Amino acid sequence: MSRFAGKVALITGAANGQGAEEARRFAAEGASVVVTDIDEANGQKVVDTITEAGGKAAWCRHDAGSEADWQAAIALARDRFGGLNILVNNAGIVPRTTIEETSLGAWEKAMAINLTGPMLGMKLAAPLMRDSGGGAIVNVSSAAGLMAHYDAAYTASKWGLRGLSKTASVEFAPWGIRVNSIHPGQIEGTALFSSASPALAQSLRASIPMERAGTPTECADLVLFLSSDESSFITGAEIAIDGGYSAGSTTFMRQQMKKSLGS
Repeated sequence: MSRFAGKVALITGAANGQGAEEARRFAAEGASVVVTDIDEANGQKVVDTITEAGGKAAWCRHDAGSEADWQAAIALARDRFGGLNILVNNAGIVPRTTIEETSLGAWEKAMAINLTGPMLGMKLAAPLMRDSGGGAIVNVSSAAGLMAHYDAAYTASKWGLRGLSKTASVEFAPWGIRVNSIHPGQIEGTALFSSASPALAQSLRASIPMERAGTPTECADLVLFLSSDESSFITGAEIAIDGGYSAGSTTFMRQQMKKSLGS
């Protein structure tokens, strides 16, 4: 397939997980990809994998909360590949603390990466996307951006990104740029699952009506769809990809987790 032949995509947080999967998939379908992250070793591996398979990719070390880094990443897309059509704001951090436990520094860091970063990306990328003929922006929020979660700063930042995406969809529509947010739930391969005990991992899965976690490939499928002409009349949408997690009640989730943990 070559849905993205002649297109240029910039993906943040693309050194690992679903970001890396998205980068590989975009390249396999014809896009030139700017891979950005703070993890240089794994980011370069993603670029090498793409180029060895015959695709086009470039690496950029990029702190999503830095305006200067954003300017450099977007300049790379323009100078190396001639423009920009697709922006995927995938980078994020998860400080798992309650309101009482959250320090001001931790709060500000979460907002810088999870909310200010996508704002800067859209602000700086949109003019180049307009001049490149329009395109699509996908902001990776979270199921925590649809419901209450205990991790205060993360939840607030993801709700903020959900709202910002809607504002951007209206502002950039005249430029031919669509903007949508996706809201992943529990995804295999994330730090949460990797560090969890078998009992906790099982309890997490039990809180999902479909009784399994999602995969990076499933997230990439949705991102590519929203970036393609197949979704040409979809903008301002918020799409949960969570196996029914956000649709289920908190009571249901607690009951299922208690059953799984035997308490």
